[in-house]
Amino acid sequence: MSNSTWSQQILQLLRRMNNFYLPGSRRSECLRFEVNGAQVGWVPPHVASVLTRYPKVFCPPRRGALSLCPSWDSNETRSAAVDSVLRTERQEGSLTCLKGWRDEKYSVMPKFFDPPLMWMERAATSLFGVKRYGVHVNGYTIGNSGEVSMWLARRSLTKQTYPGLLDNVAAGGIAAGVSIKNTLVKECQEEACIPATLAEKACPVANVSYTYMDEEGVFAESQFVFDLELPLDFKPRAGDGEVQDFYLLPLDKVKELLATDDFKPNCAMVVLDFLIRHSFIDPDTEPCYQEFVAGLHQTL
Repeated sequence: MSNSTWSQQILQLLRRMNNFYLPGSRRSECLRFEVNGAQVGWVPPHVASVLTRYPKVFCPPRRGALSLCPSWDSNETRSAAVDSVLRTERQEGSLTCLKGWRDEKYSVMPKFFDPPLMWMERAATSLFGVKRYGVHVNGYTIGNSGEVSMWLARRSLTKQTYPGLLDNVAAGGIAAGVSIKNTLVKECQEEACIPATLAEKACPVANVSYTYMDEEGVFAESQFVFDLELPLDFKPRAGDGEVQDFYLLPLDKVKELLATDDFKPNCAMVVLDFLIRHSFIDPDTEPCYQEFVAGLHQTL
C-alpha cells in the first residue's frame, strides 16, 4: 500500500468516526437531551418518536430539546423512570440496540467529573447520545536492539460488537461508580491476564474522543489512553472469553493494519495516537499529520 493510499484510508476512518459534525450529517434533526436543565446528549428523530409515547417520563419536545419530566428530581428516580421505559422497549423490539442489553450501568452527566444526574443501561446510551467513557491500553515491548512491537488482541467471534476484529491489548467502558484506574486494572486482568502489579505501571498519556452517528444512534465517546510497556518474556492470555488470541507485531505491520477493515475503528484511533506520540509518524513526511491529530481529539 502506497503512503498516499494509507493516509487517505486513515482520513476516511477519522471522518467516519467524527461524522456527526460533518456536512450532510443528521445532527440538525436530532434533539438535545436535557436532564435538570443541562444538556447531556442528542436524541435522533426515530428515537424521539418512541420516547414521546411516555409523557409521564419525557416532556414533549420544546425548542429543539427533549427533557425528562421535572417530577423526576433525583439520580435514583430519573434512572428508574428511564430504565422502566427502556425495559418496555426492549420487549417491544423496535430499538435494535437494546437487543445487546448488558445489565451494565453508565453514568450520565455533562462532563466526566460532574456529579452524575442519572445512570443508564450501556446498550441504550446511543439512543440518547450521552457521553460514554472508556479505558484503552497500548501494550508494547522494547526489544534488546530498541525495536518497538505492540501486542494486539483478536476479539472473540461471539462478541456483541465488532466480533473477530483487532483490538488493543485491553480496553473497556467505565461503568457507573468505577474509577478510571480501577477500570484499567480490571480490564487488564480480565481480558489479558495482566496482573494488577503490572497493570498499575501503565502511564496515562492521552484522551481520544470522537462522535459518530449510525442507524442505532449517536455515539459520543471519550477514551482515556494508557501506555504499558510489557516485559519481553510476558505473553497476554485470554481471560474472560472476550479475546480469542493475542499477537505481538512490529510497528510497521501494526501501522499497515490500521488502514484495513481488520481493526475495530476506535482501537485503530488509539493505536494511531500511539504512533504519533512516539514519533513513528513524522510531520515532515506525513502531509495529513494535522488532520490526524485533529481527528483524534474532537470536542464531544
